[in-house]
Amino acid sequence: MARTPNRFLIRKPLADVRDDAAHHGLHRALGPIHLVLIGIGCIIGAGVYVMTGTAAANYAGPAVMISFVIAGLACAFTGLCYAELSSTLPVSGASYSYAYAALGEAFAWFLGWMLMLELGLAGSALAVGVSGYLTSLLGDFGLHIPAMIATPFIRPEASESGLHFVTGGGVNLVATAALAFFAFILVRGVSQSATINAIMVTVKVGVLIAFIIFGVPHIDPANWHPFIPENQGGFTYGWQGVLRGASILFFAYLGFEAVATAALEAKKPQRDIPIGILGALAIATIIYMAVAAVLTGLVSYRLLNVPDPVAVAVEAIGMPVLSVIIKVGALTGLCSVLMVNTYAHSRVCYAMSHDGLLPPLFSRIHSRFRTPHQGTWFVALVAGVAAAFLPISMLGDLVSLGTGFVFMTVAISVMWLRTTQPELPRPFRVPFGGVRLGGMWIGVVPALALFFCVLMIGPVVLDIIHKALVGEWIPAAILGVYLCFGLAFYLLYGVRNSRLARSLAGA
Repeated sequence: MARTPNRFLIRKPLADVRDDAAHHGLHRALGPIHLVLIGIGCIIGAGVYVMTGTAAANYAGPAVMISFVIAGLACAFTGLCYAELSSTLPVSGASYSYAYAALGEAFAWFLGWMLMLELGLAGSALAVGVSGYLTSLLGDFGLHIPAMIATPFIRPEASESGLHFVTGGGVNLVATAALAFFAFILVRGVSQSATINAIMVTVKVGVLIAFIIFGVPHIDPANWHPFIPENQGGFTYGWQGVLRGASILFFAYLGFEAVATAALEAKKPQRDIPIGILGALAIATIIYMAVAAVLTGLVSYRLLNVPDPVAVAVEAIGMPVLSVIIKVGALTGLCSVLMVNTYAHSRVCYAMSHDGLLPPLFSRIHSRFRTPHQGTWFVALVAGVAAAFLPISMLGDLVSLGTGFVFMTVAISVMWLRTTQPELPRPFRVPFGGVRLGGMWIGVVPALALFFCVLMIGPVVLDIIHKALVGEWIPAAILGVYLCFGLAFYLLYGVRNSRLARSLAGA
């Protein structure tokens, strides 16, 4: 049995992990084009259709285009770290499993807990986006959903001193219903293929390209001036706002990690995985910047703090048919990513439950559909409650915070494994090498990933603290309660039920 001082640092044996990977039985059928399409399919969703408006209206103004570049750089360095880990430890559970094998159980628990925050609130944000575009689309056909069931209980309100949160009488039941619908589909079992994904990507990208093409002639350059609005204090506009906008748009690139998890099915992972990750990030960033340029050129950026900013911009063109097409495309994109996100959330919980760190509820398999049905319903319920009560801007902040911590742990895992297990076969290695300091391998790419992640989450943390100090305590309270509950749950349940700890105790 591991000595008591090291109880929280017990690691999954790498030999077992690699043995499982060696007998995966999966077919290597994915080339670089497939992987790029998978990445684009998962990246293009709420980020471009929803969060662009939030970032522009509240923080960056037209310079939201620069914010996209900064966020994309952060994800590019992290994506390369994912590529190395996925080729070295191609296992289920993604970054949670990487941390368990590389850093130990306590780190894995923290990462898994933050990953649950990231995926859960990302699902909420996506559902709020679905609600916004669905309400707008139905309104075009004369079907008006009452605001009471389509707006969150807590709403953002802009003032001269910045963004504040106020309570209202609404509850976004439309967003909750969207999550319930996709949970039902996932429970019954859904098989997705590269071909279906390619079709979905074509629809989503095609609609955005149509928006760009038809929107460009109607751009009013006056809407771009000033390109970087003068800072109004804190993170409201100015370069501070550009960086704050990047921290929000960090959320926009979440899907790229799906490419890294496909290492076992890539024909040539050493070549194809980095092409897939960097290619998807590059194409998505170009599309994001072009959409942001047209979006802020059609209407004033101050009008875009809504769940359906692209729809608001299209209405300025005066082409009703295009407006309907854009909204259908937005719904298609948001729904596809929402389903994949809910799937990923339930599978992370399944992996943690399988390890004994979460209750058996999350790993119980339906006798007929062979899916983790109870866990899927649970994560959808929690995300649905958040979607019903919280605004998209607050959800985006908390998602970006969780994402930053997860990405930082991935970068640290790369350096730790290079230090402690240098002999492990690595079909892909992060480029540009590294140096050894005090016996620890410090890679250029992982170090840059850490730097940019701190750059992304720093403004979020400072903004949450600032809001708490001036009486806007809700974001800080949600984060504090979540972290305290996670720590208590791990100490009272996870430590006692860890399968790895029990196996070591019986050895």
